[in-house]
Amino acid sequence: MLLTVVLGSFCLSALHAADKAEQKKPNFIIINCDNVGYGDFACFGSKKHRTPRIDKMAAEGMRLTSFYATAAVCTPSRASLMTGCYPRRVNLHVDHNNGVVLFPISPKGLNPDEVTIAEVLKKQDYATICIGKWHLGDQLEFLPTRQGFDEYFGIPYSDNMVGNKGSGWPPLPLMRNEKVVDAPTDRNTLTKRYTEEAIDFIERNKDDPFFIYLPHAMPGSDEAPFASEDFLGKSANGRYGDSIEEIDWSTGEILDTLKRLNIDRQTLVILTSDNGAYLHTGGGNLPLRGGLYDTYEGGFRIPTIAWWPGRIKAGVSNDEVSSMMDLLPTFAGLAGQQLDGNRVIDGKDIWPILAGKEGAKSPHEAFYYYFMTQLHAVRSGKWKLHLPLQKKLIRPGVYKLGELALYDLDSDIGEKNNIAADHPNVVKRLKLLAERARRDLGDEGREGSGQRPAATVEKPTARVR
Repeated sequence: MLLTVVLGSFCLSALHAADKAEQKKPNFIIINCDNVGYGDFACFGSKKHRTPRIDKMAAEGMRLTSFYATAAVCTPSRASLMTGCYPRRVNLHVDHNNGVVLFPISPKGLNPDEVTIAEVLKKQDYATICIGKWHLGDQLEFLPTRQGFDEYFGIPYSDNMVGNKGSGWPPLPLMRNEKVVDAPTDRNTLTKRYTEEAIDFIERNKDDPFFIYLPHAMPGSDEAPFASEDFLGKSANGRYGDSIEEIDWSTGEILDTLKRLNIDRQTLVILTSDNGAYLHTGGGNLPLRGGLYDTYEGGFRIPTIAWWPGRIKAGVSNDEVSSMMDLLPTFAGLAGQQLDGNRVIDGKDIWPILAGKEGAKSPHEAFYYYFMTQLHAVRSGKWKLHLPLQKKLIRPGVYKLGELALYDLDSDIGEKNNIAADHPNVVKRLKLLAERARRDLGDEGREGSGQRPAATVEKPTARVR
C-alpha cells in the first residue's frame, strides 16, 4: 500500500512538473546574421558551404521560404525587427544626412519612445540581452540598454566601420552594457565570443523566461569577412565561407545548450538574416535575382528557420509571405502580452503559420519594398510589381528609370519575365496598394501620414575607452 501511495505521489508530481513546463512562458532567441544570402546555407541550396548544424535545425523545424527583411541594408531592417514597423514609419530608412545607414557618431537613432520587442517582453518579466551588432544608434540614449535590454555585449555598428585616418571614427569598440571594453576589437573572435556570451546567459537564466537577440557581425560587409582560428581557411569559399561555417558551429552550440539544460521544448529559436548577401564578398542569393542594396528578391528574401521542438512540426517548409516585422507581435502573443492598440505597427502574428495550422495564410495583403526614401515595389500573393522610378539613389544600371515590371514569383522566382502587359488588372490592383503605402508611409519627396520621428542628440560623442 505504501509503495502504491509513493508511486502515485511521484507520478502526480511528474504530471504537475510537466504541466508547469507547458504553462511556463516560452523563451525566445533570434539569431540574426549580417548579410547572409538566401542560398548561403546548404538547406537553402548552397553547394559551397558546410552547414550541418543549421541543416539539422531545418530538419527539426520549419524553413520559411518567403520570409522578408524590410530593407536591403542593415539599419532599416534592424529597426523593423525591433519595432515591428516598416523603416519609414520609425524614420530609420536613412541617416541624418540621407545616407543609407547610420554611421559612427551619428546624432540619429531609434527613438526611445518606440516600443521594442525587448520592452514588450520585459512587461512579462523576461530577462533580455542583445549580443552583437546593434546599428540603431551608437549614442548612449539609443543603445540596447536604453531600449529594453538588461544586458548588452557587442559592437554598436557594422564591423567595417573602423577608425582610420580621415574618417574621424574611433577604433572599432566592443561594448559591455554602456562601456567600451575593447578597442579596436579583434573581429576574428567576435562570433566565438558572442556564442560564449549567449551560452552563459542561457545558463544563468534557464529557470526563468528569457529573450536573446543575437545579431552576428558576420559575414559582414567587408570583402574579407572574419572567423576564428578554428575556421579560417577551412571552407571551400574563402573567408566568406569560413564565417558562414563558424556561424553554423555557433548555432549548433546554442541549440545543444538548450537540449543539455532540458529547455529546448520551451524555446522558440529563429535563425535569419538582416538582408541578402553582398555578392562581391562571395555570398549567394540564388535562385533569386540581386542582392545587398537591391529591391529584387535577392536583397529582401532571406533564409529563415523557425525551431521549437514539440511545437513546430519537424522538416516542413512554408512559402506564405512573412517578415521580420512579424516577430514582435508573434512573440507578444506567445508570451501573453497584449500590444498597445493605439500604436500602429505593421507586423502581424504569424503563429498560425509557424504552428502549421491547417489553411493558415499570410496575414499581409501587401508587402512593400522600400529603398531609402523610395517605394520600389509591392508584393501581394504571388504577384510582385516593380514601380516606375523617376530617380536613382544608388546602384546606377541596376534599375531602368520609368520601367514598370510585373512578376509571378510562384513560377518566376528569379524575376526574369516581365508579364505586366498580360495582366493589366493585377497591375492596377498593385498600383492601388502602392498608393496606399505612399499615403501612410511616404515616398521620395512625400511624407506619409503614419510616420513617426526618429530621435537625435545635439552633440554626439564617440564610443571610446
